[in-house]
Amino acid sequence: MGLGPRSPHKAGRRFPSGGKRGNGAKAPGRPLPDRPADRRSESAPEALPHLSPEALGYFRRALSALKEAPETGEERDLMVHNILKEVEDQALALATNRTGSEMLQELLGFSPLKPLCRVWAALRPSLRFVACHRCGVHVLQSALLQLPRLLRSPAGKEEEEEEDGDDGPLETLEELVLGLASEVCDDFLFYCGDTHGSFVVRTLLQVLGGTLLESERARHGGSQPREAQKTPARECKPTDFEVPETFLSRLQDLCSCFLKDIAVFITDKISSFCLQVALQILHRKLPQFCAHLCSAVTAYLSSRNASADGSPLLLFLRDQTSSRLLEQVLLVLEPPKLQSLFEDHFQGQLQTLAAHPIANFPLQRLLDAVTTPELLSLVFEELSPALEAVLAQGHPGVVIALVGACRRVGAHQTQVLQVLLEAFHCAEPSSRQIACVPLFVTLMAYEVYYGLAEEEGAAPAEHQEEMAADRALGEVTVLGSLLLQHLLHFSTPTLILRSLGALTGPQLLTLAQSPAGSHVLDAILTSPSVTRKQRHRVLKTLKGQYVALACSRHGSRVLDAIWSGAALGARKEIATELGEQNQELIRDPFGHHVARNVALTTFLKRREAWEQQQGAVAKRRRALNSILED
Repeated sequence: MGLGPRSPHKAGRRFPSGGKRGNGAKAPGRPLPDRPADRRSESAPEALPHLSPEALGYFRRALSALKEAPETGEERDLMVHNILKEVEDQALALATNRTGSEMLQELLGFSPLKPLCRVWAALRPSLRFVACHRCGVHVLQSALLQLPRLLRSPAGKEEEEEEDGDDGPLETLEELVLGLASEVCDDFLFYCGDTHGSFVVRTLLQVLGGTLLESERARHGGSQPREAQKTPARECKPTDFEVPETFLSRLQDLCSCFLKDIAVFITDKISSFCLQVALQILHRKLPQFCAHLCSAVTAYLSSRNASADGSPLLLFLRDQTSSRLLEQVLLVLEPPKLQSLFEDHFQGQLQTLAAHPIANFPLQRLLDAVTTPELLSLVFEELSPALEAVLAQGHPGVVIALVGACRRVGAHQTQVLQVLLEAFHCAEPSSRQIACVPLFVTLMAYEVYYGLAEEEGAAPAEHQEEMAADRALGEVTVLGSLLLQHLLHFSTPTLILRSLGALTGPQLLTLAQSPAGSHVLDAILTSPSVTRKQRHRVLKTLKGQYVALACSRHGSRVLDAIWSGAALGARKEIATELGEQNQELIRDPFGHHVARNVALTTFLKRREAWEQQQGAVAKRRRALNSILED
């Protein structure tokens, strides 16, 4: 449903929680060169090696035995070398077999330097075929992703060459990687445009740059060190590792290939992913070349035929493929370049972009990239009058990104909060402002949330606290939770805290037990803008709800965080309430962890010892906080 400028008495509405990208009109650009079907088979073996059931069974048993063996020791090392020697003889058959490929990927995760090099060398004559094979590509990726581990180890730094039978000296890992890069460079368009080959290119770019991106670590968890596999994907960040100088030089050579056919990499979906990864790596390792590549992209797009409603770039912002590339360009541009790009192409078009099903995503990335008050002021002035319409169109991500920019830059925080209150119909009368938290977290306007049927032209009703207290908290949305987290980190989150303090115990419990809502409680506990007194005023509402909190997957995590920062007196209150239902806690899969964390058995049986223990913990925490503050 469309929304014009809000009148004081406009009927309430439910804001859509957000939409997915649709298909945009194809932007003009040079099509990919023809890729004849027989090109891939040029390097394929005349007869693809067959992996017998017996061989498959052997490798399955060997992998199982390897997993059960001790993690260190001569026996394990001998086992690894023997298995990988057998792998070397059947490397191509394993790599191109679905089950064999999966096992080979796991085996490479255990492999020392020299055996891995021998397996890689065995695949090299058929490298092009393997790289574009639906199973073989994952083996090559797994081999590349072993570099951080092998380059860190003492064995990985050895330069000695090892004779490999009649094949002459074995190539070093560095030579193998550079050789793969040379082959990819020689036929760059083919590899980047191939569905499977593009994965090798993207992994190769990361390895040459000494940076593994979060998305790749999550995708290839099976081939990482065991410590990395234990890290939740949402906590993974880009990981840097040292690489030889030759790698960065070859990275620049490889990325120069994008400039030769820039139109293809902007408009072709598969090839575009390679350029997006390259920009992320170059931004971290070769920023000047990254800026040069960004300039080439924007210069090409700006040179196309102008669209009817302004800059030529706007056409590409509405395209499914090129808009994703532009998102990455926006995130890696330096502030002066970003300001110029905004003034040349975005200014005056923000409301139109915010309403578009595809263009609203690059607009969100523009907002994520804003770091200066000057640019934020220009964006805020243009976009803020349309926030209610943007929400009604189902693009709340734009609103969240704008609020996040205000938090990050530290400007326009009071103004954006006022605009939000007006968009959710709780600015006037002022009594409605106390209800802003339930509205924000559920992304519902006031009349929709409370089921009011106000007549057109009638004065908005005053907020009824009794009605609000009797109503269960609505469904917490992910984006609504993000909105509240940003607002709690504003320099003055007083109104948000007052609204949170007005929630009843069951309502706050619902928020804490929600997967998304629990992070709002995290923000209360961690925001530097929330004082200890304000924090206590909100959290005291949970008194009487601690057992229910402890017996919840997400609530128990919130309770652990509350406990960690609680003073001794507050800990006594929590332990006393939990102790009244000790048996229920012990039987619950989440509650028994809380009981152990609280040392509930000691509290119930040896209160004095418990108080001494908790007093010592509190003393250590105060000392640590004092050091950190200094």
